[in-house]
Amino acid sequence: MPTTLTDKKLGKLYFPSTKVPSVVRVPKMNFLMIDGKGDPRNAKSFQEAIGALYGTAYTMKFMYDKGHPIRNARVPPLEGLFWTQGRRLMSFDTHKGLCWTLMLRMPEPVGKRAVSAAIKALTEKKDPPGLDKLRFESLSEGLAVQIMHIGPYSAEPPTVERLFGFCRGNGYSPSGKHHEIYHSDPNRTKPEKLKTVIRYPVKRK
Repeated sequence: MPTTLTDKKLGKLYFPSTKVPSVVRVPKMNFLMIDGKGDPRNAKSFQEAIGALYGTAYTMKFMYDKGHPIRNARVPPLEGLFWTQGRRLMSFDTHKGLCWTLMLRMPEPVGKRAVSAAIKALTEKKDPPGLDKLRFESLSEGLAVQIMHIGPYSAEPPTVERLFGFCRGNGYSPSGKHHEIYHSDPNRTKPEKLKTVIRYPVKRK
């Protein structure tokens, strides 16, 4: 349900190289968001958040008439911001204190009124757990570095270190939350073939 992912700007933001880190400027975009805490591998609230986000997105999609750009567009990939409570950057050594925000990007025509209508309709139909935590908010990351990680989530640290090494060598310093964009369904894709964009907002040293 995004503006089309074949758009050149979104293509650069959502489909980076798997080999070379890239520097991008991420514009302000609107998202459905749900915050939570705990290990994504076993936190019930993590799965509930995914269900509530997609439930709302699909409910909204089918509120529009056939032929409308939003009705025809695909629902965007799930995204997540991660950080460790009390630390500037996320720790990969432990999931203790892990905080997250799961997100689905919304196209510009979608506003608070449409989101409220979709939430109301979904509440009356299914009222999935986690829906009461959903909010509609904009995010502007600005200057960022990113790369496409191929493989299991547990194998991300070396890829992240490549990003950090790129930052050190090019005069950048990570300044924001660990950002992941999921292009694969872990329930349908082998771990070694998972595609995940890893992004960090940065500032110049």
